[in-house]
Amino acid sequence: MELRLASLSAAPPLPGCLPRHSLSPCLKIQSPIYSTPSLSYKVPGTRRCHASVATSYMETSEVADLDWENLGFGLIDTDFMYVAKCGPDGIFSKGEILPFGHIALSPSAGVLNYGQGLFEGLKAYRKTDGSILLFRPEENAIRMITGAERMCMPAPTVEQFIDAVKQTVLANKRWVPPTGKGSLYIRPLLMGSGAVLGLAPAPEYTFIIFVSPVGNYFKEGLSPINLIVEDKFHRASPGGTGGVKTIGNYASVLKAQKIAKGKGYSDVLYLDAVHDKYLEEVSSCNIFVVKGNVISTPAIKGTILPGITRKSIIEVAQSKGFKVEERLVSVDELLDADEVFCTGTAVVVSPVGSITYLGKRVEYGNQGVGVVSQQLHKSLTSLQMGVVEDCMGWTVQLESVGSAAKIQIRRQRSDQPDHSNSPRQTLEERRGEGIRDSEQSRP
Repeated sequence: MELRLASLSAAPPLPGCLPRHSLSPCLKIQSPIYSTPSLSYKVPGTRRCHASVATSYMETSEVADLDWENLGFGLIDTDFMYVAKCGPDGIFSKGEILPFGHIALSPSAGVLNYGQGLFEGLKAYRKTDGSILLFRPEENAIRMITGAERMCMPAPTVEQFIDAVKQTVLANKRWVPPTGKGSLYIRPLLMGSGAVLGLAPAPEYTFIIFVSPVGNYFKEGLSPINLIVEDKFHRASPGGTGGVKTIGNYASVLKAQKIAKGKGYSDVLYLDAVHDKYLEEVSSCNIFVVKGNVISTPAIKGTILPGITRKSIIEVAQSKGFKVEERLVSVDELLDADEVFCTGTAVVVSPVGSITYLGKRVEYGNQGVGVVSQQLHKSLTSLQMGVVEDCMGWTVQLESVGSAAKIQIRRQRSDQPDHSNSPRQTLEERRGEGIRDSEQSRP
């Protein structure tokens, strides 16, 4: 599979390729289109890197040189991102693979002034044979279309979404962690990039996908997390946007989450905004309550995000003989449960060790991993990583060229913005964000 990558002749060298003046003779580089003189350069860390004025080809190394044993959940700059534009006609361009980097936005962009933006999250896993699996990407595409309709935005089609995800993952194939060491987190982002002043839908939209290798979301890993039930703030209300993955939903939980983490809790569990007694969800994941052979989870009614991991766990649990109920679940039932766990793309399945509500702390399973949580976690992750046969038909296997992803690079059109000359954050600027410096993380 060949991926198209826009590039400027004045842009910095591609990841893995050194500036021309610092390269020693070794590898022949020439233009397959124009009869330009051939040059020879040595390029450490790559299998093959052909570069020229007009067209270049590159095959990236199979796996990046990272400390995979200590991979956390933070941004690690990878090589490429996908970008597509949409104008007033509501039709997205074909899209291109660009070097990962900063993007240019007008100060009056709709996403910056009125929060007109959505994002998705999904993962790619490396199987033991080296092939790459995606997990239910069509579900993310459908959810983005639903969210875009609510936010008065156009959205890529399901086919365009999935194709863009595939292109982005293959372009960054070397960043997919080895089997069992983590996953490649994929972040599709849809935003109103056009300039507006009055309150109105943006005249232009941008669809971006970037990726980052990640480990566990919570530092506890599969070990139980400790939650506090929020009794002052609410995440969403009826008629609002709690049921779609709009960017504003997440900014609004930061204050309560910061307070909770300052007290030693892992995260916050929200109650409904009407009765203040029914469970909604945790800041970024859904909640499940186990009592005997019955697993209960709050019903999707417009204030709760329809999680794809949530949907998958319901189906896996039912296939194993559990009775699953989607309904109103009271905080009293939560405190009387045998076991509690959370689900989400980032956390997958995370057991809850304790719940604190109005000063009362209830512990589950002596702070150990519950039997049901462990069983469902193993079943789902084994399927996601291709350890067991996918009888559900949920995974999508990616095909690449030979043993590495081949990327075709072409000259950037003059009417496209330069995404590669903007300065990156320094290590000192990133340290407070827990972001690994790209120069240290790349081979």
